[in-house]
Amino acid sequence: MSDYTPIAEIPKIVASLRTTFRSGHTKPLAFRRHQLHQLARLAQENADALATAIHLDLGRPKQESIMAEVGAIVERSLICAEKVGEWVQTEDLEGKVEVWQRGWRPRVVKEAKGVVLIIAPWNYPLILALQPLYGAIAAGCCAVIKPSEISAHFSSLLATLLPQYLDTSAYKVVLGGVEETTELLQVKFDHIFYTGNARVARLISLAASHFLTPLTLELGGKSPVLLLPPLSPSSLSLAAKRIIWGKTQNAGQICVAPDYVLVDPSLRSSFIAEIRTHLQAFFPEEGGALKSKDYGRIVSESHFGRLTAMLERTRGRVVLGGRWDVQSRGIEPTVVVDVPEGDVLLEDELFGPVLPVVEVEGVEGALRYLEDREHPLVIYAFTDGEEVKKRLESHTTSGTLVFGDTFAQVAINELPFGGVGESGYGRQVLKYSFDNFVYERGVVDVPFGDEPVLAMRYPPYTAESLEFFSAPLKVDIPRD
Repeated sequence: MSDYTPIAEIPKIVASLRTTFRSGHTKPLAFRRHQLHQLARLAQENADALATAIHLDLGRPKQESIMAEVGAIVERSLICAEKVGEWVQTEDLEGKVEVWQRGWRPRVVKEAKGVVLIIAPWNYPLILALQPLYGAIAAGCCAVIKPSEISAHFSSLLATLLPQYLDTSAYKVVLGGVEETTELLQVKFDHIFYTGNARVARLISLAASHFLTPLTLELGGKSPVLLLPPLSPSSLSLAAKRIIWGKTQNAGQICVAPDYVLVDPSLRSSFIAEIRTHLQAFFPEEGGALKSKDYGRIVSESHFGRLTAMLERTRGRVVLGGRWDVQSRGIEPTVVVDVPEGDVLLEDELFGPVLPVVEVEGVEGALRYLEDREHPLVIYAFTDGEEVKKRLESHTTSGTLVFGDTFAQVAINELPFGGVGESGYGRQVLKYSFDNFVYERGVVDVPFGDEPVLAMRYPPYTAESLEFFSAPLKVDIPRD
């Protein structure tokens, strides 16, 4: 595309940002706060334009973009501006060290890492580009933002808006596809923040290893829903409503979308009936979700083809939905039952509005099913049983565990967000985003006047000095 950043310019862009960082331009708190306020203004003053661009790319309803992205960037950028002075405070260790070390003024200083790269996905293009960015700004870093070429309208708009609000000597947008991203990865950065899938994350990790660049990887994977007794009829109805709402957001193209359901056999038929009821309420138009302005579309022809090919192979097991529209790339919310082990629906992350339902026998059956699979970004669990909840909390591993809802975790500003293993590592949201882009630097200032205290460390060594340093070898160790 003509608006892609020329590949030859990419090393120059990064070099200019490094010059800015080395000058100390981004470090004063007043600068950081101003840029964070400007980031909030960018989102607030261009909310309609941003929502429109996302709609053009994804067919996403305006309310979803405002609710999940634009509003959150305004709110969290302002919180960062308010809190950054607290986050950067030096930690004084004088009262925590040995008495003879207190005169050394030991402390931990939060230092900005430097020039960072943010590679954002297409499915949540605003918040997953700007959430790491507010963390980088708060930390005092310079940043390159590489939005996805798949969300072309949003990426072009961001490239236009960002220079109008932020300091262009410190923050740059690079547009492009695989070639431009590959060139970026040939340049040394001080941190890379990538949001996307595990396949690409492995390539980025390999490139980063050349420079030993630290990474934050926000991936996805197959986030399960557990539907387990005891569960009253009213709770089951709400569970179905909240699950299918989560699955229909952005037509399921969200890293924290419910991927599949593990359900006790006693609950399956009622669960499916409740989903049908709630879908009719969500999309009452004739033609259902495929005709609704409140339902998103599949982002690309290739992804649409992948999903519809899966549905073709599972037609006999579809109990709800299953239709699609080629012209609009719409796939209606679809429930598939009797999904066998090894089925294509249970392999990779679906990233679409298809919901496989797998029967398991109670909480123990669910635990057995999960224990041999990769750790998910989130586990959603619906049950009225407190003992069941305790069992799930103590015997599962995931980035987040949510009882009674879907997506609730992303609305909590104080909660860390991130994965485990195959679903990623590192955390974000507010201070956790800030923490990605700083390192904790230990500082010690040993007075020359403390030389008598240090005298025994020098040769020639004596029996007396050996006795002094052997003291830890003589302490009593508790017997458990």
